[in-house]
Formats: sequence, C-alpha cells, structure tokens
Amino acid sequence: MPGNIGEAQRDFNSEIVENANRRVKDYLLERVPLFRQLTELREQGWQNPAGDQFFNKQRKLADNPNDKQAFHFFKMMKTIARELHDATDVFSLKTPDNVQPSILDWCMAPGGFLCAAVHHNRGARCRNFSLPVENGGHKVQLALTDRITVEFLDVNLLAADMGADAIPPTHPEAASFLPSQLSSGDAFDLIICDGQVLRTHKRPEYRENLEAPRLALVQLALGLEHVRPGGKIIKLLHKIESWRCVHLLYVLSKFSTVRVFKPTTAHAKRSSYYLVASDIQPRNEDAIEAVRVWKQTWRTATFDTIEAYKRLVQPTPATVEEVLESFGPELIKLATSVWETQVEALAKAPFIKT
Repeated sequence: MPGNIGEAQRDFNSEIVENANRRVKDYLLERVPLFRQLTELREQGWQNPAGDQFFNKQRKLADNPNDKQAFHFFKMMKTIARELHDATDVFSLKTPDNVQPSILDWCMAPGGFLCAAVHHNRGARCRNFSLPVENGGHKVQLALTDRITVEFLDVNLLAADMGADAIPPTHPEAASFLPSQLSSGDAFDLIICDGQVLRTHKRPEYRENLEAPRLALVQLALGLEHVRPGGKIIKLLHKIESWRCVHLLYVLSKFSTVRVFKPTTAHAKRSSYYLVASDIQPRNEDAIEAVRVWKQTWRTATFDTIEAYKRLVQPTPATVEEVLESFGPELIKLATSVWETQVEALAKAPFIKT
C-alpha cells in the first residue's frame, strides 16, 4: 500500500534509519498482539494489486480535483478537525484575560483545520502560510479577513528563519531562499503543522529525496521556537512505529503533554495520525536543544551532501535501545488507539483477503 509521499522518497528516507526502524518493529512485535495483527493486514494489502489500485485512485483525485472535489476535501478536513477536537480539546486555547488567541498555520490551504480552530476562537489572530496555487498548492477555501491572513510562499525556502546566515552562491536555488518571515517576538497559542509534500508541487530535482524531512523540520523547528509557553502544536505524522515518529514523540514528551489521535471519518486505512502537544514549555532546555538540532538538520539536508545528512540523522544502536527502554511502554499506550483504528479499517477493506 503506497504512502502519502512518493514511493522513491519514502523508501530513501526509510533506508537511512532502516536498522532503527527494524529494531522498533521487533520490539513491538514481541510485545503487542495488535501490532502483529496490523502488520499481517498491511502485508496482505501490499501483496494484493487491488490495494495499489485503491490508493492510486485516491492519489489521482487528490492531485487533480475539480472544484466540487476540492470543496469536498475542504469539508473533509473540517470534519477531521472536529473529530480531533472532540478527542483532544485541541482548539480550546487558554490566554490571559482580554487577550485574543493567536494561531499560526504553516501550510493552510485549503483551510479546513484553521476553519475549525477559528470556530472555537472567534476573535483569534491567524497568520498563515501556503504554497502558491501556480506552484502546485491547494486553493484556499476559507474566507480571509483582516484577522485571517495568508502569505503565499514555499516554507521550505525559509532559510533565514532556519539559521542559514549565508547561502552558497552555487546552490541551485541560491536566489530563491527567503529572508526572515518571523520576528523574535512572534508567538502563537496554537501552531498547525500538517503540511505534506505535494506531488503537484513544482520544485527542482535536487529536492526530491529530502523534501519530506525538510518540510517536517521547518514546521517543527519554527513552530516550537514561536509557540507561547503553555501553547499547543498539531503535527500530522505517518507510521507511529517508525523510528522518526518514536524519537519525535520521545523528545516532545520531555517538555509537553503528548497525545495522538487517528480519525475514523477519513484516511482510516492509512498510517497517518495526528500528534497533539499541549502545555508546551518552549524555554525548557530540551526544547531549546530540539530547535537547535532540527534547524541544523534542515540546513544539512538543504545545503550539504546526502552523506552528511545520513551521518547526522542515523541513530546509534545504543540510542535506539535507550529510547525504547525509557519510552517504549508509553509508546505502546499512545499508539494502541492509532493501531486499533487502522486495523478495523483495513480488516474491512476490499483489497484485504478474508
């Protein structure tokens, strides 16, 4: 069954941390019957061409929607957001008296999540970024106001905000990187990080292999850097049992309350889910270090070699064991509801043999 980014890109990034992924998988297979069941269902789907056909059809609809389909997608995202709020209360934002909440949405269009957030915070000030439609981005479906603004740009070009003081003149996009878009005083009560690599995005070939991790890193690093103490971050993720997700959950748990949720109304057959980090303490030493590491990793992925990036992100076996020993039981608690939802959906899928 295909993932939500290109197969070649997904495989490339999995290979970098292949040993860590395998160790986490073995750890879970030994301990969690539900995960064993999910693994068996996934393997059935991969072996059945009907599974590829099912997801290929979904991808084509997502890549080339007509106006009616695009609006349906917008409504679907609002439904997912409502479901997420019902489960986690994520859009209930606490601010001092008479202070309106502030929201930052990194990849806003079509605007379903922001629409739900504003519904619960009528006077919120909302700053948003979105990939221009002419570059392959989604059309904004949400009505804009003086409190809800959007800046159309490619957030993976925010080099100044990510600490790149000097751009190598020989870089293929040397002239495209952007000056700083956020000031040190910009702070938000809720930050939405659900941007994904779009297959329709027109970008240079050199970006293909590392586009997905770069996009995740820029949202997380700048999101954590600009969240208010006690604020919240929503992050769309895939495969909670992957090393990248396990390590991210582990890191965030050091300075926030971490919850995860997988909606049942859409994408239940996929491995996607939402992370909600609340009561974030961005001035905590571990949070400051996370921002530093994420920015450094983004710069390496953007300006250095593939080999340098691999050296930076490949964990040692000792690191993997340390995380599993200290965080493994909590991982299982967090992930169980995500796996339950996917197991139930896959068991009913037409491409799964019964």
